[in-house]
Amino acid sequence: MTEDPTVQGIPFDELAQDFGTPLYVYDGDEIAARMRGLRDRLHPRVELFYSLKANPNISVCALLHSLGARAEVSSLTELITAQRAGVPNERIMFLGPGKSRTEITTCVKDDVLLICESFGELALIDGIAAGLGVTARVVLRVNPAFAVKGGGLTMGGKPRQFGIDEEALLAEPGLAERHPAVRLCGFQAYLGTRILSEEVIAENTGRVLALAERLSGRLGVPLDVVDVGGGLGVAYFPGERDLDPRRVVDLLNPHFEAFAARHPGTRLVMELGRYLVGHSGTYAVRVRYVKESRGEHFAVADGGTNHHMAAVGIGSFVKRNFPMRLLNRAGSDERRKWNVTGPLCTPNDTLGKAVELPADLAPGDLVGVERSGAYGPTASPVHFLSHGYPAEVLVHRGRARLIRSRDDAEEMLSRQILHDFTAPG
Repeated sequence: MTEDPTVQGIPFDELAQDFGTPLYVYDGDEIAARMRGLRDRLHPRVELFYSLKANPNISVCALLHSLGARAEVSSLTELITAQRAGVPNERIMFLGPGKSRTEITTCVKDDVLLICESFGELALIDGIAAGLGVTARVVLRVNPAFAVKGGGLTMGGKPRQFGIDEEALLAEPGLAERHPAVRLCGFQAYLGTRILSEEVIAENTGRVLALAERLSGRLGVPLDVVDVGGGLGVAYFPGERDLDPRRVVDLLNPHFEAFAARHPGTRLVMELGRYLVGHSGTYAVRVRYVKESRGEHFAVADGGTNHHMAAVGIGSFVKRNFPMRLLNRAGSDERRKWNVTGPLCTPNDTLGKAVELPADLAPGDLVGVERSGAYGPTASPVHFLSHGYPAEVLVHRGRARLIRSRDDAEEMLSRQILHDFTAPG
């Protein structure tokens, strides 16, 4: 995102005044540009699935569905979200290592494609489908024996709760016959997250396609569906660069073209979450106090890591900041290193450490944490200290739309049950 103090011409400060802070603002034009930038160039056989885990807001899902995205879900609520957003069941797939009986039963009844992650789960799916008198469509998730470096988290080649080890599958040639109420119809593998190398993405894809062919030949499983995962990254930190979508596609398409020629009936699937929505989001907080403590300058805001846990840098040995800037005015040319913190009673509530912002930062100013469209409030402890969910706004075609209302005290307390402990007995 640029230094423009507006979203599609609407000033951030106006949005903050209209909807309050803390506030998540999503730029619908940015989401559409990301989706179309891939869809218009990628091989036409490739189906793009939006991973709701990145941002499960129903309006975000509906916007992406209107642009041609399908839906990848990992919970019953995400499934219902996708369905209510208008995504047909045949364009939804459900994955996750710990699916409940209720989730599996719902998918089987609705004929939603299931991504199976263990032999035990496969047996449960078979039993549920047999009891319902139907055949469940199942894609096997594979934990490959190989790993490709270059992601924020490498998924293959290690012990994981995700998927079935490649060598374990190769040792089960009669797997399909032992589960008559299941139609095994393909394979899925996901080799890493937040990958910022076009070459690594292409190598992952080529190796997953080859793996699917190898397993299909050994197990006799038809290649109706092959899901190559995704993992396309977003650059957050100094020294990182964003992916070049043209180069990504130029490297991917030869793999897809060759595979499609060999398997003209196979559905090719790619999953995208962070890549589609990450750039679009700004987490806007209002500065309440500024102070100096033993030589360091602090800006204490009305929102913090309770809404944006990703900004803490969990999993990193070194604290690195998401890009941040002043949203409501230009500020002085003189810069100062600020620790931007939230209202929580923990020193971990630090959105940014030693962030260069205008030296005249003052109470009332609006600070934005950028590239915050993915893994925001739903991946954060929003109920810590009972502050609750922030409001969320989607700006689409020049109009700001409230897509999630802010929690209030009555709403948060409505699900708790008060007992009278003063009464006898």
